[in-house]
This record gives sequence, structure tokens and C-alpha cells, in this order.
Amino acid sequence: MKAVIFAGGYGTRLSEETSIRPKPMVEVGGQPILWHIMKIYSVYGIDEFIICCGYKGYIIKEYFANYFLHRSDVTFNLRYNSMDIHQDEVDPWKVTLIDTGESTLTAGRLKQVQSYIGNETFCLTYGDGVSDIDIGETIKYHHKENCLVTLTAVQPPGRFGTFPLGPDDQRITSFREKPQGDGAWVNGGFFVVEPQVIDDYIKDDGANTMWETVLEAVAPDGQLAAYRHHGFWHPMDTIRDRNTLEKLWASGEAPWKAW
Repeated sequence: MKAVIFAGGYGTRLSEETSIRPKPMVEVGGQPILWHIMKIYSVYGIDEFIICCGYKGYIIKEYFANYFLHRSDVTFNLRYNSMDIHQDEVDPWKVTLIDTGESTLTAGRLKQVQSYIGNETFCLTYGDGVSDIDIGETIKYHHKENCLVTLTAVQPPGRFGTFPLGPDDQRITSFREKPQGDGAWVNGGFFVVEPQVIDDYIKDDGANTMWETVLEAVAPDGQLAAYRHHGFWHPMDTIRDRNTLEKLWASGEAPWKAW
């Protein structure tokens, strides 16, 4: 099975980092968030990736062009212009990088890589979020539900401390620091998709259509299933998010690290 990753947006809410690199290349623990996402899929035997590049996509291409060299021990013989590889820690990945345009919206990016996907069920995600989700279980659930798209439903934690305060209260009687959210389920960004969706729901080239708009069309047809994930999930939308993920990684207890 293949995994398609959206990696072409501007990442404007993370401008402290994305002014010089695409958002999926912002690092956590010395590696791009894109690498962390790919490692999550690789744990479940998904080692073939199609990456939809756009804004500063050449940086992603350069990263993978040098990936083998950077993760290997080598001897360079400058006199004979030769190189010997002694040991490598390279992942068994096949990575296809497609320039889908800087301003193309996500459905259009998916449309452009359709020929690389083929006619098989595929995984799809954004290049800016990590989770301890069981990818294998999402795929099983998708096939059991026999639908066109399965999304991962998550409940994000609250960002601020909460407390009850009546109109006449002067004292706070209880306080909860960053409690679980209000119970609403949101799109966690890890999808399992049937290729039929691209032909049936993305009209023309889809350049001006968001993937979420496609989901809005699929849902009323009863073809959108939700896999409820109760574990860890965290996006990287802001510098605060990046710092949170960095702190988790540095602690040695990053919940998404299953490799």
C-alpha cells in the first residue's frame, strides 16, 4: 500500500520557520516532521510514499537526494574520486516527489498524483501532524466499513486552563489545566482512501478545491467513515506546537515514536 502526503502548502501560521523551508521540513528532534510521519507509516509496512510538493519543494527533493549519504558511514578517496559505504541506517523507502504547484489546493494536488497511486486503496495524510495511531487498524476498519474514505476522528486537548465562574462568583473553586477538549471530534488527518474518489468527486483538475470540500461531498453519500482514535494526536500549526513536540521528543517519551 502507498501513502500520499500533502507537503506543498505555505504554512503561514508557522512563518518563523516556513519563511526559509516548507512546513514538512521543519525539524523535531533534528529530523523533519515529514520524516516522523513516514516513520509512523513504515512501522506498519507502508514504505512507498508519494509526496505532493509545492512551496519550496526543491528543499524536500534535496533532502531525499542526500538521504542515503547523510545516514551512512563513508570513506571518500579524493585522489580516485571514489566512495566506499561502510554502514548505513537507510530506511527501505521508495519516495516519489511530484511538484504539484505552489498555489494548488489539496484536492488538486491529489489529482495530479493520481497516475502514481494506481487502482489500489491508499493512505493519505498532511505533512504536519503526528500520532500514535494504529495505521493497520485504520486500514482494517476501512475495509470493514466498505466505504470510499475513512478519516481518523480525534479529540484534541484544550489549550488553556478552565474553571467554572458564575455571574456573581468572586472566588474560583476548581481549576483544570489544559483539560480534554469539549468532546467534539475533529479531523485528525490520517485517511484511508479508495482511488475512485479522485474520479468521482474531484472535478476538472481540482486546482481550486480543498480535500475537505471533497469530504463534504462524500459524506452525504454515506461514503465517509470515522475511525475513532483515543490516543495521542498533535498537529504542528504554530511555533508553540513545534516546541511542544520538540519537548516531548527530548524527554525520550514521544508518544508517536513506535520505531
